[in-house]
Amino acid sequence: MEKSKVYFIKDVSPESVVKAYDALGIELKGNVAVKLHSGEPGNQNFLRPAFMKPAIDRVGGTIVECNTAYNGGRETTENHKKTMQLHGWVEIADVDIMDAEAEVELPVVGGKHLEKNYVGKNLLDYDSMLVLSHFKGHPRGGYGGALKNISIGIASSYGKKYIHGVKNVDNFWHADHDSFLECMADAAKSVVDHFGGKMAFVNIMKNMSVDCDCCAVAADPKIGDIGVLASLNPVALDQACVDLVYASDDPDKGDLIERIESRNGVHTIEAAAAIGVGSREYELIEL
Repeated sequence: MEKSKVYFIKDVSPESVVKAYDALGIELKGNVAVKLHSGEPGNQNFLRPAFMKPAIDRVGGTIVECNTAYNGGRETTENHKKTMQLHGWVEIADVDIMDAEAEVELPVVGGKHLEKNYVGKNLLDYDSMLVLSHFKGHPRGGYGGALKNISIGIASSYGKKYIHGVKNVDNFWHADHDSFLECMADAAKSVVDHFGGKMAFVNIMKNMSVDCDCCAVAADPKIGDIGVLASLNPVALDQACVDLVYASDDPDKGDLIERIESRNGVHTIEAAAAIGVGSREYELIEL
């Protein structure tokens, strides 16, 4: 099997995000969704609108998000819209909370646990998607990257509970951990299959706290910024980011590695590869 191309730029800047996307040689067409993380109110590490704007403008996209499954500034459409205003997203592009009105089911073909994935209904309005992921740690997943952004990130509020709970929405904080990670892989496959190759993925290795942008109170980053990476394969992309963390000569990388390992974060990548989301094998091409 041919290795997936993963493009890598050490300079962490808005211009590098556009350059990384352009290197992929894909032109996203039609009504383009741009999936990113809106940031929980109080979080200091999420990537700001000014950083993301050139890439959003490059594809003429609409920022898309879905509501959360926990209390906070994004658990209802009303509050999520307020957060989008608070953080300045509405000033740079149109914003669509995709599960504002309803959710729809996407089939999961060949998943380990899930046969269906519940996503925001408005996902069906888009022809293609640019996935701009802030790579960092995560309290439950170990790390957050492209796979989490298109699984939990695109799931409706109910769908998030469905994934977390391994189909038992009443047990969504206490399900078997590895099964939860495998459900994220299942959900990611449904989205990749839905768009049929009309997706591009960029991971930004900046402000890499051990915590996610969903944490209102998050740890400050210790490891330094590493770069911007892009691929058409989200599995290879996340694998490359994890590998770069391990390969870093930063003496403060230990906290992030501990977070990834203590949550078995690489298992999401393993599970996604096992069901055919993409190969973990890649060629890193520095630009």
